[in-house]
Amino acid sequence: MRVSEFDYDLPAEAIAQEAIEPRDTSRLLLLDGLEDLLFSDLPQILSAGDVLVVNRTRVRAARLVGARRPGGGKTEVLLTQRGDLERWRALVRPANKVHVGTVIDCGELEVSVLSEPAAGVVTVQIHARGDVEEAIAAVGTVPLPPYFHGDLEDPERYQTMFADTIGSSAAPTAALHFTPRLVAELTELGVTFAEVDLEVGIDTFRPMSSDDIEDHDIHSERIEVGEQAVEALARTRADGGRVVGVGTTVVRTLESVANDDGTISAYRGPTDLFITPGYRTRVVDAMITNFHAPRTTLLVMLSALVGDRWKDAYTHALESGYRFLSFGDAMYLEIDR
Repeated sequence: MRVSEFDYDLPAEAIAQEAIEPRDTSRLLLLDGLEDLLFSDLPQILSAGDVLVVNRTRVRAARLVGARRPGGGKTEVLLTQRGDLERWRALVRPANKVHVGTVIDCGELEVSVLSEPAAGVVTVQIHARGDVEEAIAAVGTVPLPPYFHGDLEDPERYQTMFADTIGSSAAPTAALHFTPRLVAELTELGVTFAEVDLEVGIDTFRPMSSDDIEDHDIHSERIEVGEQAVEALARTRADGGRVVGVGTTVVRTLESVANDDGTISAYRGPTDLFITPGYRTRVVDAMITNFHAPRTTLLVMLSALVGDRWKDAYTHALESGYRFLSFGDAMYLEIDR
């Protein structure tokens, strides 16, 4: 399939530039029937016995700024993926001023460049006086999406209420809509929650550069699925409930550890699963997702799950004033079988 099939016109004014409060007052489009709801109406859609699976990853303070040596110029380093405790994949700016051996002094830590920039991406090594993660948290800032030009009074607004495990370069945005009040209401209804981890990388949101999706080199991301999630989904299956993935990251995680019988196995490691049209989910029955940018792998996944219905949904959302991308509105969909 051609990447152009996953293109559409996204006006700048449709991209959300503020984070509304309360979080669950964002809009929710029900794909079946193109029904307009609020996210707080989610209990009307779900039933007792369903399980909502959320990504508990927390966005790291991954944006580092320091003085470049040699030269002394200001340089920005955005950590996108951890290789081990010291080596990372990162975006650097200005890339044309950075070379192998360049050192960026960020105060409590130093960043050494280990590879020549390729499309602005380098491998770096971090040297800290103490714990590396603590040093990053001390000197770094949480990176907001480049298309978001608004302000957040509280940086925690870009963290979900489930955020616990540090590891991502971006938030799993479908879960940004949940509030403790809504979770309590769903729990009282009989809906359960399970948690998984996927360390979200910048590549998730980048447009595909190839002409054919089969030629796209899908990124690898680190995931973790524990026994708690395995047991929760097994109970849901036994009771006849639905598995609802909160976001594309959760769908990718669960399908990466899926068994042929619809169960999942505990796992910790990388995944390079690319969900494309023709793929049939083995675990996930439904998904909550935000509205994504054109020509991204996220739209390709959406097409795999609901076919061309995504086009009708996006047309309706644009015509009806829905807010797009990270701080935008959401959609609930049942997956085609």
